[in-house]
Amino acid sequence: MTLSVVIVCRDNEATIGRTLASVASLATEIVALDSGSADGTIPLLEREGARVERVQWQGHVATKQLALRAASCEWVLSIDSDESVEPDLAESLRAFLASPDPGAVAARVNRKVWFAGRFLEHAWQPEWRLRLVRRDDAEAGRAKWGGVNPHDKLEVETGPGRGVVDLAGTLRHDSFTDMADHLANQVRHARVAAESLHALGRRGSVWRLATSPPAAFLKQVVLKAAWRDGWRGWAAAGSTAASTLMKHILLLERSGRASEGPPPPRA
Repeated sequence: MTLSVVIVCRDNEATIGRTLASVASLATEIVALDSGSADGTIPLLEREGARVERVQWQGHVATKQLALRAASCEWVLSIDSDESVEPDLAESLRAFLASPDPGAVAARVNRKVWFAGRFLEHAWQPEWRLRLVRRDDAEAGRAKWGGVNPHDKLEVETGPGRGVVDLAGTLRHDSFTDMADHLANQVRHARVAAESLHALGRRGSVWRLATSPPAAFLKQVVLKAAWRDGWRGWAAAGSTAASTLMKHILLLERSGRASEGPPPPRA
């Protein structure tokens, strides 16, 4: 079975080298949709033989859908430019493609964040992500990107004779270098999330502002046992609460401004 690896990127020179190296022995083709890189991302892609298509950024969901439709092989693996396939996952992918289950139309992988020199084994775990689909299903609309920006998700139609399997192994996620970097990213994601939710008719509330952040923190610490990751887990749980707080602050602000109407002209 042939495999297309599709990547959406922009200014990812720091991480995309690892991404490309991790799939070099797996991919029949690598397709990258770049939305305006000004660093060394494109030269790295071209050096590895990737097909680079320059596109305008249309948001996470729409741009990843463009990448999915750009693939030409029988199977399509969608990964981010800060993700890489660990050797154990590579072996699972090879085994699946060598002898695919006739009833499996897609596969999920478990993504783990790499933070300060090690994986977070408990915080945000497990994080199963649908990433492998058939190109025929993508072309027919049975597999497509959905979700609410910036939280995109690949979806596939299931039913009799159409199932999803879980592949053993790890998809490494180098999403940030330190907590300052992570929190800065979370501010941007919170803004996009608030805008997307408001556009869908969701409105902010004081109750959610007061209750959602501590609930998010406790979910990571208690249900996910993030404390077992040591200080890294506590920091991850705290960042989750901070991200949730920022999203609800921004959504509350948007809702309040919309209900009050335009401000009066200045004297």
